Amino acid sequence: MVGHSTAQLEGKVALVTGAARGIGFGIATVLAERGSEVAICDLSGEASSAAADGLLSDGHSVIGIATNVTVPESLNAAVSRVIEAFGRVDILVANAGVWASAGYEERPHYNDADWEITHSVNVRGVVNSAEAVVPHMQERGSGRIVNIASHGGRKPRGMATGRTLGFPYSVSKAGVIQWTHGLAIELAPFNITVNAVCPGELWTHMIRGIYTNRRNLTIDHSRDLSGGGISGDFALAMQNTVPLGRGQTPRDIGNAVAFLASDDAAEITGQALNVNGGARMN
Repeated sequence: MVGHSTAQLEGKVALVTGAARGIGFGIATVLAERGSEVAICDLSGEASSAAADGLLSDGHSVIGIATNVTVPESLNAAVSRVIEAFGRVDILVANAGVWASAGYEERPHYNDADWEITHSVNVRGVVNSAEAVVPHMQERGSGRIVNIASHGGRKPRGMATGRTLGFPYSVSKAGVIQWTHGLAIELAPFNITVNAVCPGELWTHMIRGIYTNRRNLTIDHSRDLSGGGISGDFALAMQNTVPLGRGQTPRDIGNAVAFLASDDAAEITGQALNVNGGARMN
């Protein structure tokens, strides 16, 4: 049952990449709850279908599609499938992303593979997603594109160790923000808005890996760790670094996306919205 909201999406069709878990699933859930028909697109077809089944059981109109955002043909096929199932695509949420290449939990520095995968998925994947859906939106004369960037793409935090592991990720998310600005200008004549949401830190599969990395590489554990395990480290870090004193949730990101995808945001384009509890204010 769809509840009352100022950002309702009844009758809209959304395609969300990287949506089988974490932030993407939170976004898909909120969009479905607001009345949108949703395509959950993820690299794993099994995971996509399982996530879709969970929302279907709650009475929402959802499909799962195996989609590789680094392969344009895969995205083109996904868009065709969505149009076949729901008739159109009103909303694209380009969420699929990675933090680093495999094994990053155990190493302190970035490597060439980190640059390659963050560019391939986080930058080219976002571009590929738009290029697959934009012709359809242009033909219809309307659309909403929301790219998921990161507040790390605005002002990365480095360490004096050199070759800081998170640099490739931050650079890729800065690219997403710049892509958002440029694409918004290009698509404005077609009544297509393009915005970005920049999450802070959320307790997801990705952040567990990041905090595992920090714990593995911290010599003085008494200096900045909580003693409560990885989740305790995260909670302590949020208390110490975020003005609101807490991390965000996938639903928080979904709420921001739902607003930007709604008619209430018709005059908002080319913007990058921080959803980070005040951790960074730029």
